[in-house]
Amino acid sequence: MLLAGVLVVLGVITALVVADRGDKISTVPASPAAAYDSRAPNVVVVMTDDQAFETMRAMPLTRRLIGDAGTTFDNAFVSFPLCCPSRATFLTGQYAHNNGVRDNHPPAGGYQALDKQRTLPVWLSRAGYETGFVGKYLNGYGEGAAIREVPPGWSEWYAVPGRNKQRAFDFDLNENGELVHYDRRGERPNYKTKVLADKAAGFVRRRAPGERPFFLWVATNGPHKDSGLPEDAARNPEPAPRDRGRFEGRRAPRRTATNEYDVSDKPRSVRELPLLGPEANRLIDRYYVSQLEAVASIDRLVARLARRLRRAGELEDTLFIFTTDNGLLLGEHRLEGKSRPYEEAIHVPLLVRGPGFARGEHDTRLVSNVDLAPTILDATGATPDLTVDGRSIRPGAGGPRRRGVLLEVFERNQSFTGLRTPRYTYAEYEDGERELYDLRRDPEELDNLARDRRYEGVRRRLAARLAALRDCAGPSECG
Repeated sequence: MLLAGVLVVLGVITALVVADRGDKISTVPASPAAAYDSRAPNVVVVMTDDQAFETMRAMPLTRRLIGDAGTTFDNAFVSFPLCCPSRATFLTGQYAHNNGVRDNHPPAGGYQALDKQRTLPVWLSRAGYETGFVGKYLNGYGEGAAIREVPPGWSEWYAVPGRNKQRAFDFDLNENGELVHYDRRGERPNYKTKVLADKAAGFVRRRAPGERPFFLWVATNGPHKDSGLPEDAARNPEPAPRDRGRFEGRRAPRRTATNEYDVSDKPRSVRELPLLGPEANRLIDRYYVSQLEAVASIDRLVARLARRLRRAGELEDTLFIFTTDNGLLLGEHRLEGKSRPYEEAIHVPLLVRGPGFARGEHDTRLVSNVDLAPTILDATGATPDLTVDGRSIRPGAGGPRRRGVLLEVFERNQSFTGLRTPRYTYAEYEDGERELYDLRRDPEELDNLARDRRYEGVRRRLAARLAALRDCAGPSECG
């Protein structure tokens, strides 16, 4: 840490502040900080859930306030396109094979598999940061006796318990250890994204400007599908009432890969899928419209935080990141979902503004969600107590350009490890099947070249590189 402007802090950091607008503020202890840099930037991360890349078209405010005012990373990928493993990678800067969170549920994954004492908020609180969480945490959080649990490192905590994490209305929040219910009765029903926006804006209002820098992670449930809705629900996920019908009549993108006719060269789990019929296509279109309408409220959340930071004079000194935990397939290769090596599942939006990030820049480097924690650590001067696998993506941070992003999925029936390079996607499945796509010639991944003799040399090189990355640890091995 730089020592200019440093104040020495004794004892334990607490989150004791004056509550306003009904927020429940606790004295949850964080780790002791010996010192902090008064010039360190604030950090705000907004992370959506299961957002199809295409739906960024419904977020003009986010694209303008973060992308146009900062840097858009055109080649950003998630290493494990599944909610809980992806979020664990964000919290640790490690691939799933190192942080141990290999699934959404125990025993191989879930909240229970994360080492909660060695995460980004703990490291930042030790560096003197006030920390706040709002929204959906890891799958499995808030279940059973742990429903009021607040993980270490957080100064303020507003999390959705697992029992109703995918519910747009009538839900609970764990507000610093106290459960608060929000129902949908009345003229202005409590729509979850709006409630989360209120909590996030309240955190910024209390902390900015402040003596200490702060870290705020807002993890929305949207636009993930809601649970408990009937199959014929007109919208799933449910949008805010003001956005319902806003994108009526839109259709999901119809690419050549959509409802791919010939999947004989794909893995067995794809070959066994039937062609999508008219009803399946109708449901996918309805889901797409629901996603567009759901992200509209998240767009307003981002804008509200930017306004609050600007009013406090803190926007230009804040590292503001927007991304999602994974992409989403909407009928491509006959699939709807994630946990696949295909572009629609692994390619995600990543927009960053703040100190060091040029305005209006498009960065074409290969970057991964494994790089987000190292970037925040680099910007704040905080020190991890484990070996991170990623690299800082701040301009001038140094290090060679990444030759490939490691992909890994440990789900039953579709386990694979793979590599996404600037030109190729390569995957090796647990049952011995292989996929290889030349993205320059085949951007929709229609022709599997794994058995094509003309690509034998390419396949061997990628297989060797993947073998070196599969158990990598640290940026020198994983970069």
